[in-house]
Amino acid sequence: MNSTKKELSSQQTEELFSILKSRFLQNMNRHRRLNWENVCSKISAQPDKLFTLSEMERTGGEPDVVAFEESSDEYVFIDCSKESPVGRRSICYDNEALEARKANKPWHSAVSLASEMGISLLSENQYIKFQQFGPFDTTTSSWIITPEPVRKLGGALFGDFRFGRTFVYHNGAESYYAARGFRGFFIV
Repeated sequence: MNSTKKELSSQQTEELFSILKSRFLQNMNRHRRLNWENVCSKISAQPDKLFTLSEMERTGGEPDVVAFEESSDEYVFIDCSKESPVGRRSICYDNEALEARKANKPWHSAVSLASEMGISLLSENQYIKFQQFGPFDTTTSSWIITPEPVRKLGGALFGDFRFGRTFVYHNGAESYYAARGFRGFFIV
């Protein structure tokens, strides 16, 4: 992949479409009444969006369609991996938190990595609603968008699914754990 131009080769594009189609067809409960041909046409019409979907896949997110916004004619993809994507774990919340660590810095931050990939972290409401397709994050957790008042006090929010329900917790934004990453969403 040419990371400077963020383009996929024709072979990479074909492989990605094959993976996305297979996942789409295996998980129709996430997108009832939608068909793959329409999704494929929408993605094909915006080849610049392929890089983002490829990055979601490459980092273990297993992106899939979870909604269709009729008013804007857009499909919403979310990382649907059973656990927080493995290629996005052991990171703190944002760059401010990363810079604040004096020792044992994590390799990246969730907010910055999401931006580089072209995706957004899930909000608390999106994360809770997303769990209707799950359960997800039963042994991991995922950073979610943190309200500014919480972030100003040094905190950040994350969610997981335990004991048959979705929980949202707080931690210091600079913290990082091997089992915490982030899920993202992307609109095509």
